[in-house]
Amino acid sequence: MIYQLPLFVTGLAAGILLVFSHAFALAREEFCIARAGIFPRSRPAATALLAVAAFWSFLLVNSIDLGEFSPLRNVMLVAIVAGAVLSWIYVPEFLAARALGMLLLLAAEPLLESAVLRTEPTRLLLVVLAYAWVIAGLFFVGMPYLLRDAITWVTANPLRWKAAAAGGMAWGIALVLCALLLWRN
Repeated sequence: MIYQLPLFVTGLAAGILLVFSHAFALAREEFCIARAGIFPRSRPAATALLAVAAFWSFLLVNSIDLGEFSPLRNVMLVAIVAGAVLSWIYVPEFLAARALGMLLLLAAEPLLESAVLRTEPTRLLLVVLAYAWVIAGLFFVGMPYLLRDAITWVTANPLRWKAAAAGGMAWGIALVLCALLLWRN
């Protein structure tokens, strides 16, 4: 196990992240809609997200047991840094969407690992969220224009925006309540 985080911690953290981000999207609707429209092609967002994804990947490869690939650890570490730099230079198109996809893929693992071997049916709230992040991450990395299209669709109607934000908030509230009431042990 890489992270060894209890279900309580990951559920609470994911729930708080969902509640605050979606509450902000509801409270500052015009601001968030304007920012969401430019996000997939945003160079500053791409730089920040790609740096975080590369740093996280670097730490993971540096600390995990690679088994028979352990002799290649240094090559992998150099490849992570080189890949991030070369992506930033030569793949500017939708790089923020791709980097977000990378982060979603990286963030799903601690959620899934904390829920493994747990018997509570409510843990599925976290597992479903993690797999949703995995599926979205795969699409954002491989077909980043889909994020742009999804943003265009959600922002085209204020009711869709409110429904998406309210749904995310509800999921986050459910995670926080489960963490506080059911997953404390």
